[in-house]
Amino acid sequence: MFRIFALTTLAPVFLVAAVPVADPPAAFGARERVLDISMSPGGSKIAFITPGPGQSTVLYTVDSAGGSTPVRAVAADGRPERLSQCGWVSERRLICTIYFVIENIVPNQPIDGTRLVALNADGTGAKLLSRRTGANDLYLANGGGEVIDWLPGSDGQVLMGRTYVPESRIGSHFEEKRKGYAVDRIDTESLDTKMVEAPDDHAGDYISDGRGNVRIKGTYDIAGATGYTSGKVNYFYRTRSSRDWKPFSNYNMNTFEGLRPVAVDPVLDVAYGFRRDSAGRQVLVSVALDGSKRESVVFAHPQVDVDSTLRIGRAQRVVGATFATDRRQAVFFDAQLAALGRSLSRALPGLPLVSFVDSSEDESKLLLFAGSDTDPGRYYVFDKKTKTLNEIMLSRPELENAQLATMKAVTYKAADGAEVPAYLTLPPGSSGKGLPALVMPHGGPSARDEWGFDWLAQYFASRGYAVLQPNYRGSSGYGDSWYQKNGFQSWRSAIGDVNDAGRWLVAQGIADPNKLAIFGWSYGGYAALQANVLDPGLFKAAVAVAPVTDLATMIQDSLYWSNYRLVRNFIGTGPHLREGSPAQNAGRIVAPVLLFHGDRDMNVGIRQSRIMADRLKDAGHPAELVVYPNLDHYLEDGSARTDMLRRTDAFLRQALKL
Repeated sequence: MFRIFALTTLAPVFLVAAVPVADPPAAFGARERVLDISMSPGGSKIAFITPGPGQSTVLYTVDSAGGSTPVRAVAADGRPERLSQCGWVSERRLICTIYFVIENIVPNQPIDGTRLVALNADGTGAKLLSRRTGANDLYLANGGGEVIDWLPGSDGQVLMGRTYVPESRIGSHFEEKRKGYAVDRIDTESLDTKMVEAPDDHAGDYISDGRGNVRIKGTYDIAGATGYTSGKVNYFYRTRSSRDWKPFSNYNMNTFEGLRPVAVDPVLDVAYGFRRDSAGRQVLVSVALDGSKRESVVFAHPQVDVDSTLRIGRAQRVVGATFATDRRQAVFFDAQLAALGRSLSRALPGLPLVSFVDSSEDESKLLLFAGSDTDPGRYYVFDKKTKTLNEIMLSRPELENAQLATMKAVTYKAADGAEVPAYLTLPPGSSGKGLPALVMPHGGPSARDEWGFDWLAQYFASRGYAVLQPNYRGSSGYGDSWYQKNGFQSWRSAIGDVNDAGRWLVAQGIADPNKLAIFGWSYGGYAALQANVLDPGLFKAAVAVAPVTDLATMIQDSLYWSNYRLVRNFIGTGPHLREGSPAQNAGRIVAPVLLFHGDRDMNVGIRQSRIMADRLKDAGHPAELVVYPNLDHYLEDGSARTDMLRRTDAFLRQALKL
């Protein structure tokens, strides 16, 4: 689908009348048509990954100007590999990350991993860039590495972080003895390799300046001889004229204290990073790399965290920062891009969520995304020279011209008087009163909901439900005082806010108190269950997808991984492990419960749902558990998501007597 507009004369686009969706579970359950998208260095080509049947993924390339048929390059069947992202390393060659899940290595737990492959735009000439694993390796490196620098101007070459694993070969003098994370310069066609940074057993992060110079290294502190990461990261930097590493900063992943660098600007000779200010909110700072380490606040917001940088082009130039109040907003440091952003907002008045996805190497052509709460999003190519905007792709063509619901930012009072931010979605055309309603807490818990298209909220609204998504205490983005000790250790505040969301819906007359339910995914699933422990009579039905149900078991499941101490510190110890675990308090739950889980879930093991189902059954409150074979935490399968939505709607209609 291609539509070209002149930016300077673009009039508002008027869509045809919105219509109801014929098969809501299938339309809303379908995966996004664009899973990943990128622009070639010259700006002539676009590469995009799209879903196929089941978990499969397919890579296509197409001319950015339109008028050509997309070329199928390569596919992954999802059993167990799937494509997760692809970026251009030259005008005709790409690097793709392949994600996979395997079993039978760690007891009762699947293992995920990645490998990086280079290939031509037509799928030929594939070469493995990750270091090969073999039977003589002393341990498994499940991570396949990452591109550190796309090396603008160096056609077909990249800097890549790769893990070296030592070998043990009896009677051989050619075994690999190097160990740790290194940086190599690799030619993606010949595989000629030059080591740029030697392997460091403690290194886990390298940051380049976009010009081939590694300027920052992060090393992870290991707790004694345990092999477990302590959560403390030590960063080092180089000046322009030296190869020596100098101390830069320290960062604690447990407490978020310290400075965490994320990018280097070679022109200004500074590093950008994030740290907490005196009010406990995250701000963006710059630190001089000339030896002085002079630090300046680049941008801070008085109410919310500044959570990410805006980058553009092959060199990943930092051009701004983003934050979310009621809506996601951006501040640009680049005056030309700021002016362009304002022009695009005027040109696309119904699509206020505009973001720069990628660009040509000279930044003359930009790949953009634009969307809203009632538009799942569409992709454009903007040509600065001709000032034309070319619509190239829809994010969810199944919902084009569909009747979608508006999302409204609201606040409600918690029991202790705190004002909780939330988003309310009402069924299109409804009175907004006396409706069946869902409270839908987000996952994380170190996350937050934002204004924009949400396929779950939109599906339930299309079925006649009011949906309230609370950013309960424990959510990120609002500073330390709102985050508290996170949604597990401060579960009483978090779950109290979730329950107060339901009470607000009833008090406002939006929800019929006998038709109030709760739905959640991941931590949201935990909240959906624990909400019924805290107040058994409030919700009349609960649906939990991939939920955490037993905190002690969650800690135990990380025992074989290097982040065990991080998980243990995050969840904490003490009475809340029992008091805050739905499975340990299943006898208090009286509402009917529906559980969904993929049996290859790497985030929350499936035994969390199995424990919950067993405990409910033992308490005399049977729950239905639907298991999706070979699927992970996100149920990356349109058919499975369609089935989940269809089953959920039927379950809720029966439980709420609709």
